Order: sequence, then structure tokens, then C-alpha cells
Amino acid sequence: MEIHNQEPYVSAIILAAGKGTRMKAGINKQFLTLKGKPILAHTLIAFEKISAVDEIIAVISTDDYALFEKHILKKYRFSKVRAVPGGKIRQESAYRGLLAVNPKCQIVMFHDGARPLIDKKTILKCIEETKTHHATIVGVPAKNTIKVVDQHGKVSYTPDRRFLYEVQTPQTFDYDLILKAYRTAIEEDAPATDDATLVERIGHSVKIVTGHYSNLKITTSEDLMTASAIIGLKRQKTR
Repeated sequence: MEIHNQEPYVSAIILAAGKGTRMKAGINKQFLTLKGKPILAHTLIAFEKISAVDEIIAVISTDDYALFEKHILKKYRFSKVRAVPGGKIRQESAYRGLLAVNPKCQIVMFHDGARPLIDKKTILKCIEETKTHHATIVGVPAKNTIKVVDQHGKVSYTPDRRFLYEVQTPQTFDYDLILKAYRTAIEEDAPATDDATLVERIGHSVKIVTGHYSNLKITTSEDLMTASAIIGLKRQKTR
């Protein structure tokens, strides 16, 4: 059912239960400081400021609950944010987030807690496109040539780069559609690394919303430095 006559109730699920072992920081990477704030705080603030987003579900590892409450939830006084415990893998955490949304939820957005540079324009575009297409993902055109290789490391073929996108988040869906996709995946024991794959599995098309290369996921210390530089440049432009 397309939503045009009234604004939908939108729930944003921020996935922040991963350990981020590649960062080798000793703590969950999302609590590392980026320009004076924890990475996760930047991400939550981006969604908190948007009136079209009605609630924010932060999916947090039980090991990080105290850290989250003290250094993020209480410090920044979020009005839309509440936390739920994550699972062992991303797919389980996302499903727990789905089950925790307000019963009024019509559109749900999944976003990586470690993508702090998501912008307002992209979030709003995701919501608008989902009203029509029911399933959308943010992506950017692939910059590099991609090679498909076999199990021996030999090139099988080279796909046409014009049709390749690097997928980011948010990934945004009608609530009933993504809930059905997750429950089907659970019944069939079908793993996936992102939410859109589960929707594709049940035969529904997914629309690309073109995003920005700056919406990077912070995985390594180099990513953290890049994000810091991007924020610095944006601040200079607004002066």
C-alpha cells in the first residue's frame, strides 16, 4: 500500500552491537571519539534531528549497555532513542530491532551505527522513495573495476561497472514487507549480510537511492581519520 495522504510513522534501527575487532581499539569502535563525540553519538544525532523520523531503536551489545547509557544516552539527552540488546550476528540484531519498534511503525530504516556521516537529504530521500517503491537501499556507483574470481583466485569474468553499486545504509522498507522477509529467512535458515538481500529472496524488487561516498563505514583507524577530515572540511565550508 502506497503512503501519500499522510506522513508515515518511521522507525530508525541503528545497529551498534558489533565488536569492530578490525579496529583493534580495545572497546567497541562506535564509542571511539570522532571530533569530540563518540562515533555512535554522531549517528544518532543525525536521525534525532529529523522530524520525519519518529523513533530510534539503538541495538546495543549487552556488554556495552552501561557505556552507552553513561556516555551517549544520558550525556546527549536524546528524546527519540531507546536501546534494545543485540544478538550474536547482525541479522539477529536487526530482527530484535524490528520486534522492538512502535506498533504504529509503517516504514523502518536500518542504519549502521558506524556510519556517522549520513546526511539529512539522503535520509529524507530514502523515506520518500520507500513510500512508492516499498524497499530502498542507499548506494554509490562503483569507482573501480570489479573482477569475479573462482575458488582458485582466477578471474571468471568482469561485470560492466555501469551496473555496479557499492551498497551503504540506510536500507529502508515497509515494515510489513521487511518483517515478512526476516521471518521467511528464519524459517528457511537463510543468512544474509544485509537486509535488502532478504527482501530480494522473497521476490520483491529493491530501489537504489544514490548516496554519497562520504557516507563511509568506520572499520579501521584509516576510516576514522578520513571521517575526521570530512567533518573538518564541512565545518570550514559552513563558516
